[in-house]
This record gives sequence, C-alpha cells and structure tokens, in this order.
Amino acid sequence: MLPQKRRRQTRIGLVAGGLAAYWPQFPELLPQLQESSRYVTSRFNALDAEVIDAGFVSDAQEANIAAEKLRVADCDLIVIFLTTYLTSSMVLPIAQRTKTPVLVIDLQPTEAMDHANFDTGKWLAYCGQCPVPEVANVFKRAGIPFRSVSGHLKQESAWTRITQWVHAAGVRATLRNARHGLMGHVYPGMLDVSTDLTLVSTQFGSHVEVLEFDDLRVRVDKVTDAQVAERVALARSVFTIDPSVKEEDFTWGARVSVGLDRMVDDFDLDSAAYYHRGLGGELHERLGAGMILGASLLTAQGIPFVGEYELRTSLALLAAHTIGAGGSFTEIQALNFNDNVVEMGHDGPAHLAVSERDPLLRGLGVYHGKRGYGVSVEFDVKRGPVTTFGIGQDRDGSFVFITSEGVVTPGPLLAIGNTTSRVGFGGDPGEWVDEWSQTGIGHHWALCVGHRAADIRAAASLLGIEHRHVDMNRLDQWR
Repeated sequence: MLPQKRRRQTRIGLVAGGLAAYWPQFPELLPQLQESSRYVTSRFNALDAEVIDAGFVSDAQEANIAAEKLRVADCDLIVIFLTTYLTSSMVLPIAQRTKTPVLVIDLQPTEAMDHANFDTGKWLAYCGQCPVPEVANVFKRAGIPFRSVSGHLKQESAWTRITQWVHAAGVRATLRNARHGLMGHVYPGMLDVSTDLTLVSTQFGSHVEVLEFDDLRVRVDKVTDAQVAERVALARSVFTIDPSVKEEDFTWGARVSVGLDRMVDDFDLDSAAYYHRGLGGELHERLGAGMILGASLLTAQGIPFVGEYELRTSLALLAAHTIGAGGSFTEIQALNFNDNVVEMGHDGPAHLAVSERDPLLRGLGVYHGKRGYGVSVEFDVKRGPVTTFGIGQDRDGSFVFITSEGVVTPGPLLAIGNTTSRVGFGGDPGEWVDEWSQTGIGHHWALCVGHRAADIRAAASLLGIEHRHVDMNRLDQWR
C-alpha cells in the first residue's frame, strides 16, 4: 500500500438545541435530550473528521454564542440537531454568521412513541421534526440552502445519509484548500478541456499553480542513480512488468517519477494535469512521455496526476479520492452491443487502488495521438458498481458535477497499454452515450468505485453548484 497524502481533516461544527420554555415544565426532558445529543456527538466523533461541538442551546442568546464559536472554527459543514421543537430564531443566526453550509438533523429517540404510556413531556422528546418546515421556510426566505436528515437516533439508514453529507463536506474542504498544478499546454484542438483558471479559484476556492516543464526538468536532472534503482524496485513491487518493457524506458520513467515527487513536494500540490506536444525527441518530449509511471504512483497516493491538460478531471479525481471512491482517468473507447456495455478507459496515469488485479506495466513504441514512447499502465477497474463522475463547465462559466451509475462486468479487453473497463448502465450503450453527452460533460471523467452519485450530489450542494445525473430509466432528462 502506497502512503497517502495527509490533508487537513474535514471540520464539522455541531450544535444541539431545544426550547427553554419546556425545561421548568418538564424537568426530565432536558436531561433526556442532552443524552441524545451526547450520542449524536459520539457518532460524529467516530467519523474521520474533526468535530467542533458547540454544545446544547436553549434560546437565541445561547445560539448566538454557539454561532460565534463555530464561525471562528471555520467549519466545512455545520450540523444542527433539533432535539425537540425550537424556534427558527435560534437556528438562523448560526447559518448566517458562520457563512458555512448547514445540515439540519432531527433524530427522535426510537422508531415510534409508546402512546399508551407517554405524557406530554415524553412526547416532546419525539418532536424534533416539528420545527423542520419552519426552519426550511426561514432559510428559503433568507436565501440559505436548506438540507435535512430526519429519522430516529439509531437508524442506520439515517446515519448513512448523514455520513454522505460528511463525505460531501470532505470534498468541499479538500477543494477549498487544494493546490492544483497545471503544466504545459492544452492538447491542440480539445476545446472541451479548456478551463478558465480563475473560475477554479472563485467557485471552489482552490489555487492553480501554473508550472513549466522546466520545473520538472531541473528536478529530474538532480535524481541520482541510487534513487532510480529504488524507484524501479518500488515499481516492480506494485506492477506486473510485461516483457514488452525496455529497460532504458523503465529506468527513464523511474527517474522522471522521482523528479515528479520532488516537484509535487516543492509546490505542495494536491493534484496536477499536464501535456506537452514535443518535437523530434527533444528533452521536454521525453519528459512528457516518461511521466505515466510516476503520475500513476502519485495518483495512487491521493494526488491525481492526469494527462492532456485535463484540469477539471484532475479535480474530479481528487474529489472522488476524498470520498474513498478512487477514480481512474477515463474516456469512451468503444461500445459492445452484444453485451450492452460501454468500454471506457484511457492511456496514461491511472489510480492503482481501483484495479481488479495487479496493474501491468507495458512498453509502447507509440503513444497514439501523442509524441514519444515508453512505459504505460494497463488494468481494468474492479468488478461491481461504479460511478462515472466528471465536471462540466456551462456557457456562463459555472461548473457542474455530472454522474451516472453502472456496473463493471467481466469480458474481453484490449491489451494496448491502456486502462479499460466494460461498464453496463442498464440499457442500450448507444443511448447511454447520447444521454451522457447531453449533460455537457467533456470527453474525460473519473471512473469511481461504488455507486457514489448521492455523495457527489451532496458535495455539489455544499459547493453551491448544479448536479446532473444520467439514469437510463429516465431517457428524456436532458433533451
């Protein structure tokens, strides 16, 4: 297992509340609600996140104090637990002052009340759903997006939905703090992959570091033979080496790999995209051709590194990695109408963690559509459920998250040094291509392990961008 890049933990703000007027009327109610609040806190503490607990609030003044604590904490998501009825005036300041996406949860103690043995005080512990429409109404009037999860305290399906929002907050946190490298120039003629760098910063909060191939060249020049030998040994432990691999190409890829690591460390990159056309075997062409090994190793460590200057897909891969879905750089390769699958994949870097078997390193004398030659990565994504996830850019410049869910199935694959997978979407593959293209997706995306559209939809919500999903059961959705 390759070491993963460590990033700032997702920061979740948590506050619970109820109406102070109830406490003197029903003395046993507040301790019961506080116990429920402690259980919710324990569930959040068990997640891979930093939890800032602002405690239990009973009136608007206490809510203001909690809001200030959460504002200073700079959270990625704030969760407000409605334990019983409370007024919307206790919730609105938290959303307004923190300027952070809010998730409202209302989890009653059990599946249902024991009606025969309940009095008013016991009923009020089940009344957290009562203020949900009130809060939603006030949020709408305040221009604040409303999100909620309703259920009971130990309902695992409700906690699954809550966890999806935590995953989404992780995407928001990663993109807010990420540094993306962009090296070289756009592949000539690929108008769809061209991206306004300013919009990456304004819509996601990310920084884009514009790099030169010379930034890599000077670091590759300093790589020692001992470091090359060490990198070759690492590659042999990770990949199956095909007989087509030439030793000189292998060692060159290893040398470039070490240089890439240095560049990533020096610029503190979280992802990167690159392309260089080159000419006549000059050094920059050789650098570009030698990057697949190192870029794949970096991608497997949670630092997506993709070709063809595909900045938006490197962002999608980073988001997919954040939610634990891996992700492999992908485009459509062919359709198989006998098996009703779309064959998809790409040459170049790949996320090794999502491979069905040990990835193969294959030697190529020609990189189709590109100059140069060397070693390339070949594998197919794990059998089972997958999600295609790409980032589109609309006419007005706004980004959009685009998904579709399918299943990787076994069958014949090309052995040409590409990642390739057979993905079925539950219908005619040609119709899927038409529907997928209607969304405004570019011709590259991330192929992620698992059905993760719900997580990605939630992430889009927290980022304030649109989500579009292709479902073959709804064939008229984008027409």
